[in-house]
Amino acid sequence: MAAFTKAAKSRQRQHLERGQVGSGLASRRALGLLEKKDDYRLRAADFHKKRDALRALRRRAQEKNPDEFYFRMTRERLQDGAHVLSQQEEDPPPEQQKLLKTQDLKYVEMKRAAEVQGFQQANKPHPGAGRDGMQGFDVALHLNTAPELVSRVYNRPTLETLKRNAVSGITTDGQLQGNKFGSVLSVGANQLASAMMGCAQERLGWGAAGLDSPVAGRLARQRKGQYSLLKQRIERERKMFVIAQKLQTRKDLLDKTERVKLKKETVNQPAIYRFQFRRKR
Repeated sequence: MAAFTKAAKSRQRQHLERGQVGSGLASRRALGLLEKKDDYRLRAADFHKKRDALRALRRRAQEKNPDEFYFRMTRERLQDGAHVLSQQEEDPPPEQQKLLKTQDLKYVEMKRAAEVQGFQQANKPHPGAGRDGMQGFDVALHLNTAPELVSRVYNRPTLETLKRNAVSGITTDGQLQGNKFGSVLSVGANQLASAMMGCAQERLGWGAAGLDSPVAGRLARQRKGQYSLLKQRIERERKMFVIAQKLQTRKDLLDKTERVKLKKETVNQPAIYRFQFRRKR
């Protein structure tokens, strides 16, 4: 019987698929495009996929524990059928908001460059701020004057001035006690300058231990003020850099390229996007 069925099929007419509207009968054009076998396979696969997904969801809902709880449930919300972790958005400071609305990227870059130049200038090594601090720093050599005149905050002549003119001012015995120049203050200006030059060369290693307390305190206050100014410049430069990044991000968003947001904008960081790659011509 099976052999007869196969033999009968061999003599059957081969049924081909009906052609589309353009190549078929004019009376069937109103029916639209005909569904072929490949179209049916795609439709059937999609139907079975959705049916299996619904069955799995129903089974999961039936087997779910009603007392199940995770702490992350308090921070999640349902958006378009998907669980999204809700994050508290931080508002930028008022100065950043004002600057973002009124200034442009070039202005921010100009101000940032000025701050960078300012703290680079202030970051240069100062006298006495080396490896050993104030040790080994000769104030008299730095001011080009005699060591005995360092403590004076007024009328502090240089060595070249002492060569040309005599020392002016009143000097008491208490000031001259223990001074190498006590015996030569009354002599000519050239001899006095020569003696001071020799003493300055002998005391090249004169350190901070020989400084008077008013001079050392004044230098310390000046150094502290310069470091405070340097710290403020660095902080302003960091804020300007963040604002410049946010402005650049807003400028990049004007492009119509498809993008995906990876991180939200915070106070110290702009929003991060991943743009679709486009081949450069």
